[in-house]
Amino acid sequence: MSMTDPIADMLTRIRNAVMARHADVRIPASKLKIAIADILKREGYIENFEVEEDGPRKWIKVDLKWDGKQNAIEGLERISKPGQRQYAGRSDLPKVRNGLGILIVSTSRGVMTDHDARKAGVGGELLCSIW
Repeated sequence: MSMTDPIADMLTRIRNAVMARHADVRIPASKLKIAIADILKREGYIENFEVEEDGPRKWIKVDLKWDGKQNAIEGLERISKPGQRQYAGRSDLPKVRNGLGILIVSTSRGVMTDHDARKAGVGGELLCSIW
């Protein structure tokens, strides 16, 4: 099955799992998706993730973080799309919800949050925002 936007698919699977109040969700793995899951774990939006091998395919099992009935993720939004890429320089990186959320940026130094990109002095492609 050919997919035009695998990052949007990952975010949609997480969003649907949160809305259905699931404890975890499985996502087809890639290096970029693993990097995004690592950022989500470091920033406290998910409990944990692990890469599972099912024959030739790899999956990311994401354990969602719940506090009673409230999930740590309130919203996910894809910014740069295959039809219209969005880039920002180091001084033009926008803040998500006045600093209450994070922006995941693909830079020349790897995938990182907007805060880390500002510290490193690099800009790049704005992948998605999470709050």
